[in-house]
Amino acid sequence: MKAYDVLLHPYITEKTLNMLQGTPAQDMKDGNRLEFLVDRRSTKTDVKKAFEEIFEVKVKHVNTFIRKDGKHAIITLKPEFSAEEIGMRIGVF
Repeated sequence: MKAYDVLLHPYITEKTLNMLQGTPAQDMKDGNRLEFLVDRRSTKTDVKKAFEEIFEVKVKHVNTFIRKDGKHAIITLKPEFSAEEIGMRIGVF
């Protein structure tokens, strides 16, 4: 699969916007995450490689789950990269 076939589009809700920065109760340590809808056949490794290739960042880990609207991936970036900056680049804000 090609990188642009794996990542379909960002999934934006109030909760996912909070994942960019983190919550104050956790001292902002639970942030630096983005959520994307991904191809249903893609694996965590596929998502990680595609995200790193498209956005030129390093991914710490990927969590996936399936809902009625498709397969979702929560992508946590390594501390030296900013999810907020990626959000600005893709037009989340």
